[in-house]
Amino acid sequence: MSTFGDGLDQAVQKAFTRPVPKSAGAQMRYLVRQLKGTRAVARMLRISQRTVERYVKDQIKKPRPDLAARLEREVKARWQPQIRAKAREKAATTGGIVLDTRARLGYTAPIGSTDQDRIRHLTVALPPRHAARLFEAQEQGAGDDHLREIAAEALKEVYFQDNGRRAGSLEEVRFTDIQHVEFDL
Repeated sequence: MSTFGDGLDQAVQKAFTRPVPKSAGAQMRYLVRQLKGTRAVARMLRISQRTVERYVKDQIKKPRPDLAARLEREVKARWQPQIRAKAREKAATTGGIVLDTRARLGYTAPIGSTDQDRIRHLTVALPPRHAARLFEAQEQGAGDDHLREIAAEALKEVYFQDNGRRAGSLEEVRFTDIQHVEFDL
């Protein structure tokens, strides 16, 4: 199961125009160029500076699984920043974002209406203003709980209330037991 923050990152990464470096040596060389030195890379990855230098020279080719995961995450976080920014800008201004989820969704509604929560599989196109809120919150370091709340508000407005055409008395949508979350631009 991916989290909301990871899902947003993966959606933006689909816009990359060139593949991310695959080998550990290429990834390490890219990070050394980005951070302008082996010491900064070593500190970030929590390994020795000498180890970084050996990866750069291809003296070591296969990192431990935990180091490989950190290395890939750091490279992807820095890869093609202009393309990433353009993709986010487009989603936040014109394109919107598609949320595909399988989760338990429930809501708070007035007495007498059905508010039973149940597992639903939804694929909903969210308008640009909701994409902008999600990306802004993510850039400000919002946690997964806050991103989940923003997505729940967006689903309330777009899916449950059909942009104000129904369920006007709906108060809150709850997003729990998330089995799958994926975003697409």
